[in-house]
Amino acid sequence: MSMSYKRVRTLFTDHLGLARGKYIPASLVQEGARFCIATFCLTFDRDMTPEATGGKLLEGLPDVDLNFDFHDIRPSWEKDTGVVIGDLHFHGEPVAMGPRNVLKRAVEAWEALGYHPTVGIEYEAYVLQPDGNGGWEEWDTPGAYVYGTGPAVDPIGLFNEIMDACEAINLPVESINSEYDTPQFELTLRYADALKAIDEAILFKLMAREIAMKHGLRLTFMGKPFALRSGSGFHVNFALNDKNGNNMFHDPDADDGLSELAKQCIAGLIDKHEAMSLLCASTVNAFKRLQPAQLSGYWANWGYDHRGTTVRIPHSRGKATRIEHRMSDGAANPYLATAAVLQAALLGVQKKMTPPVAEELDCMESQSTDRHTADSLGEACDLIMKDDEFVDAVGREMVENLVAIKRFEWEKYTAACPNWEEIGKDLTDWEMNFYQPFL
Repeated sequence: MSMSYKRVRTLFTDHLGLARGKYIPASLVQEGARFCIATFCLTFDRDMTPEATGGKLLEGLPDVDLNFDFHDIRPSWEKDTGVVIGDLHFHGEPVAMGPRNVLKRAVEAWEALGYHPTVGIEYEAYVLQPDGNGGWEEWDTPGAYVYGTGPAVDPIGLFNEIMDACEAINLPVESINSEYDTPQFELTLRYADALKAIDEAILFKLMAREIAMKHGLRLTFMGKPFALRSGSGFHVNFALNDKNGNNMFHDPDADDGLSELAKQCIAGLIDKHEAMSLLCASTVNAFKRLQPAQLSGYWANWGYDHRGTTVRIPHSRGKATRIEHRMSDGAANPYLATAAVLQAALLGVQKKMTPPVAEELDCMESQSTDRHTADSLGEACDLIMKDDEFVDAVGREMVENLVAIKRFEWEKYTAACPNWEEIGKDLTDWEMNFYQPFL
């Protein structure tokens, strides 16, 4: 196989959402790559727990193989380098904990019913600069405002550079603009087949962070890096097409333009709202974003073009009809968050569920439901394990592995911050040190 690259960057995404990998010389890429399966026992601070089932920490720490199609190797933002995302296999079988494998299972479940999921992603992130004391502070953009563009919000053209890189390697950016708070940005990627869309979301996030690093800046996708500023979301927009490419969420004869299929998907998402917390909000910090009146996906509700709801139905119809799920933050694992959305929606279809009445209250001072997400990472672990139906749908081995890791993470936080209930939404040094370098 001839190749125009000197090396290939082979990648997979782990349970923490980190893009792990190896650089391999082009002459050796056909031999593939191997990684220690005990990676799935790791926390962000490189601690390990044998409670993380499947990581085989006490079984010799064997290797897993990263399998990929050579035709999927694509140009990277790094000179003379190709990049590819692969699937993890152990002794020839897919690793059940592998987040990409988890999403593939969700897609295959829909395809078995004759539907093809498409996904569009909206990221939000803050740009940070060194504070001169070994820490990080907000990037200096005093003229920034929501929906801003140009030097007032991006004084060095960082996002122009990111967009240029996307164009050069064919990553499908739809738009970039400043968000509500400074220096926060919204980064929207175009629709694609579900698996391709999330592969590209992973590459985009990695690339954008690395370009920012070259300027001495840090692009953080943490859900709540500033206590008194807006949180950063990861919104999963999805639709279902038939084999002819028709959007099956649209029904021109319905009063609201939504099909019964769309309504059943909405109902499934509402039904599994609490259980989804861990896969959509997988850090201690995430639950400081998920609060009432924060437009963040806290409440178990849905509405027509209503940003106060978790499940928003944008006004577009026809081919553009879609469901937007707003619970996740930018630190969530994109494969797992998207798989959670697709599987919860699928359960709604399988059970022919009917959604509650659409939200009409403001969700600032009042809302029509008392149901909401978990209020902490520890509670999120408990809630998902109480829902066997959802756990089995997304993958029990993956969930049990992740719960073990996240309970270990929660214990670390509560040991470092024993007054965590009093801390409330305030940010702690523990969070910033534990998460920010990576997310």
